[in-house]
Amino acid sequence: MTGHVPPEATRRAVLTGICGAACMALASCGRAVVPGVAAPAPPPAAPRGAAPAGARPALAAVSDIPVGGGRIFPEYRVVVTRPPTGDLRAFTAICTHDGCALTRVADATIDCPCHGSRFAITDGSVVHGPAERALHPRTISVQRDSIVLEP
Repeated sequence: MTGHVPPEATRRAVLTGICGAACMALASCGRAVVPGVAAPAPPPAAPRGAAPAGARPALAAVSDIPVGGGRIFPEYRVVVTRPPTGDLRAFTAICTHDGCALTRVADATIDCPCHGSRFAITDGSVVHGPAERALHPRTISVQRDSIVLEP
């Protein structure tokens, strides 16, 4: 009876090998999947020519932000505005109503395409709902002529 392997042992070895391989494949994915819990969104990809990791990104030149308007930087989820007073402001570019990405700055408002909410370029306050909360402020600085997003 030497050299004979019982059929149960062979099935067990095959199933053990398959389960082990499946576990290793899942572990190599890097994230656990929990039913009913949304996985966190990956951080936005750095734009081409972006600052190295850990460095504060320069968003644009001050002159790139029109007085009375603004510009959205979707890769950083931030909007920079320049009210008629000329000082620069920055806010999250995510609507406080339903989490949609803000897409337009026009007529002194920052506009959400999903449900029509509009926010003031001066302080991020709600100009038109359904949003009920102002945009969250972000910190920027001006270094030479560049607008830099602070952590």
